[in-house]
Amino acid sequence: MLKRDRTRLLTWLPLLLLAACGPSGDAPTDQTVDEVALAREIHERVITMDTHDDIDPADFTAERNYTMDLPSQVNLPKMEAGGLDVAWFVVYAGQEELNQEGFDQAYAEALEKFDAIHRLTEEFAPDRIELALTSDDVRRIAASGKKVAMIGVENGYSLGTDLSRIQEFHDRGARYLSLSHNGHSQLSDSNTGERDDVWLHGGLSELGREAVAELNRVGIMIDISHPSKAAIMEMLELSRAPVIASHSSARALNDVSRNLDDEQLMGVKENGGVVQTVAFRSYVNSEKNTAYREALQALEAEIAAEMGIELVDRRTRYSMSREERAAYDEMVRPVEEAVAARVDEVVAVAPPVDVADFVDHIDYLVEKIGIEHVGISSDFDGGGGVEGWDDASETFNVTLELVRRGYTEEEISMLWSGNLLRVLDEVQAVARELQAAG
Repeated sequence: MLKRDRTRLLTWLPLLLLAACGPSGDAPTDQTVDEVALAREIHERVITMDTHDDIDPADFTAERNYTMDLPSQVNLPKMEAGGLDVAWFVVYAGQEELNQEGFDQAYAEALEKFDAIHRLTEEFAPDRIELALTSDDVRRIAASGKKVAMIGVENGYSLGTDLSRIQEFHDRGARYLSLSHNGHSQLSDSNTGERDDVWLHGGLSELGREAVAELNRVGIMIDISHPSKAAIMEMLELSRAPVIASHSSARALNDVSRNLDDEQLMGVKENGGVVQTVAFRSYVNSEKNTAYREALQALEAEIAAEMGIELVDRRTRYSMSREERAAYDEMVRPVEEAVAARVDEVVAVAPPVDVADFVDHIDYLVEKIGIEHVGISSDFDGGGGVEGWDDASETFNVTLELVRRGYTEEEISMLWSGNLLRVLDEVQAVARELQAAG
């Protein structure tokens, strides 16, 4: 996961998949109209679930929260507009030094995000969204007409060296947890070790192996989306319950370390787990995304120079305080608006990564490991999104593309939520067995 940057706001375009048009923007045909109508019926009936949505606690205050249509890619108005039933809100803590000070800071950051999610579901909008802890909760809440919140923890760094926090996080509502993020943690090597071939543990640390056992015992799904390949293969061997990749795609289609190669995919299949295919542009098609971003940035730089506005890079922006960042974003808003008005110039020479490119990964995974091991995620507000599914309001377009490719309603239901909920059930059943055995 990468933290969301300002340039993402420049990448959304008018929807390519309008109900009045065919997939190429041509005049509608009877077949196209029938596909859209069928897709809308299916989208209404199935439970749609996105397993990775980042949050900012600043968007969970009495004055500013997800009851409002904020610029965030996920919030209640966007979920309601797009028919997204379940959002897994992510308790993410950034990687710092492997010392007590860093662990304490990450733990505090994690608690702040747990509290934010509970404020949304218990104080701000209990009539519109409810926290689910089991698959039965998901189905009950969705049937009531409310949206569903679930909680995942990204980066076991926030556990420090105190594995009793696994039980604590479970009690706070967490139902999946990854042992590392972008950087080697005290528990596990990260996929980022591929950059320089420098590793800390050669897979999992001894503490990480103990964490796998404790996650199994407590009933939290193990998320393999960010650790190194060696760590992932070790987790697949050690875990007594199925695992998930909460937001990963197929390395065979796009060779980046955040995607899973065929050996890892087969390991997930044998483990009984599920890979939640991620709609993250640079994970879906790096080459296409780079060409688009370079063309977009060139246009942005040209317009900013004409306006006399100095732009900063993403790293500099994120080093700013919240107040400085807000002021900067307001200053560059005219540039963003001007770029949006001329974005067709970019698309003509370098089209963006879109829903069809994303579903190519779903197709590959389904063929490789079977549809029962494949799901869907976005990484919204963490850098994710593709043209056509760039926020929760556009969720229908994924279902439409699946219908156009011949997936049945049963299969679409499995992809959207059925497979993930099956894994959650199995993980919780293993936990009950382990607890009963003492």
